Amino acid sequence: MAESWNTRLARWGFNWFPAYRGTGARITYIASDWSEVRIRLPLTWRTRNYVGTIFGGSMYGAVDPVYMVMLIKLLGAGYTVWDKAGTIHFLLPGRETLYATFRITPAELAALRVDLDQTGKAERQWTVDLVSAAGEPHATCQKLLSVRRRSKA
Repeated sequence: MAESWNTRLARWGFNWFPAYRGTGARITYIASDWSEVRIRLPLTWRTRNYVGTIFGGSMYGAVDPVYMVMLIKLLGAGYTVWDKAGTIHFLLPGRETLYATFRITPAELAALRVDLDQTGKAERQWTVDLVSAAGEPHATCQKLLSVRRRSKA
């Protein structure tokens, strides 16, 4: 699915937002329906740590906000979405540009909506890998998100 003008503007804004820009990562693509987001995290002087590999904080910071923003956009204004927990497991040193693709499928979104309709709240965990251009995983990150219906008050 191609980017729309709205998601292209969101991508530009995200990439210029100081907190995200400081990670060294850049969002390279946002699907027009927000079901997929791709990022790129290069090894540069800004992301390099003491031993010459990508700083773990840059890896985590690059993936941290993405699933939360995707869910906010996919669910709409009637819901509150918060990060509840996050973990990252470093598998290999980042000695080259790393990439991540975030996806929320229609089936996952439908199941989440069913839970929200029944109980008004839900928690979901998503996993994303930071991989090399060859597809070799360098880090795996799990994000636990809490979603609630907003009160009609």
